Amino acid sequence: MLLPLQGRHIAYDLVGPDNAPTVCITHSLASDGGSWAEQVPALLQAGFQVLRIDMRGHGGSDPALGDHYSMQELAGDVASVLDALSLSRVHYIGLSIGGMIGQAFAIDHQDKLISIMWCDTLPASPSGARAAWDERMGIVKKANSLEPIADPTMERWFTDAFKAKNPKRWRQIRDTVAATTPAGYLGCASGILDFDFTGRLPSVKVPTLVVCGSDDPGTPAPENKRLAGLVPGARYEEIPGMRHFPNVEAPDAFNRIMLGWLEQHKRAS
Repeated sequence: MLLPLQGRHIAYDLVGPDNAPTVCITHSLASDGGSWAEQVPALLQAGFQVLRIDMRGHGGSDPALGDHYSMQELAGDVASVLDALSLSRVHYIGLSIGGMIGQAFAIDHQDKLISIMWCDTLPASPSGARAAWDERMGIVKKANSLEPIADPTMERWFTDAFKAKNPKRWRQIRDTVAATTPAGYLGCASGILDFDFTGRLPSVKVPTLVVCGSDDPGTPAPENKRLAGLVPGARYEEIPGMRHFPNVEAPDAFNRIMLGWLEQHKRAS
């Protein structure tokens, strides 16, 4: 479904009973709501309504004007969707930049949250990674496409075993990377290189869980553990042997953690 917003459209998918508590999910850079396909059936079976939102310039959402999207602006897009759908409070799950957006959302829109689950993310721009990001962004600008970085991206996101074990799903996600608009990728990547929530996270009073793959190279486990330590009362869990997408590659382990967390806070809705 498409929501008109300031001359562009945001794509979202809302499934499940209208009277059920809502889980709002945001995805990683160069991905879309389809990256959560392994979670939706489990959430519906557990009695939740599920809202997946495509970030600007990703999936079915139009890019916005400008070459820099701040985390606050991206969180504002989420707030706009919730307001348009008359969803007053939600459980929030976000992975990678989706978790960064979730931090901005928790800081600026805390009253809209029941619980938070941030996955494989960072509390501030990655230190020492500017050169690697500049190289990737330069390749995308030159090609005007994400096709040249699709395979290297998949290598960072998944273990070497995943492609052979699940080739169809591997290809599906790889094609989503390649199909991401350059404007959306570059705008969001610029936002990743320009944020720091470390000083404001202690103000978050919503129940918070941080989950990370133990072998994630881009948003390493120690940084996720540090993120959990910045939010009062937050919990940290690790999924052994996984890289950046434990929700796709280890869905049983991920869903067990996710459903246990949501069940713990379901009645608060």
